[in-house]
Amino acid sequence: MNIEIMDYVNSFWTGGLICVIAQILIDKTKLTPARILVSYVVAGVILSAVGIYEPFVKFAKCGATVPITGFGYTMVKGIKEAILSTQNPLSIFSSFSFVSYVLCFLISFSLISSFFRF
Repeated sequence: MNIEIMDYVNSFWTGGLICVIAQILIDKTKLTPARILVSYVVAGVILSAVGIYEPFVKFAKCGATVPITGFGYTMVKGIKEAILSTQNPLSIFSSFSFVSYVLCFLISFSLISSFFRF
């Protein structure tokens, strides 16, 4: 194993920075923790889709994958692998990868709908 002390340091400060930003949002804005949570997941999805989160994961390792933004990153990664592994586009509906599509849609929809008062 080639684990260096800087891997631990980078994981600690990057994960801590993500948590500090969330705490500042809780303290200084009127956003509820649920909205901040969903916003972090959607941010992880968007940053992963654009290709920014993958280099961040390689740098920060667990500091980037353990916070809730890592959940969005993992969803996008699973969806990409499912799309690339299927020859027949309709075969995704017969596997567990379909659940990833549905979860991604539902989380995105819940973020959008949370900004409207019913």
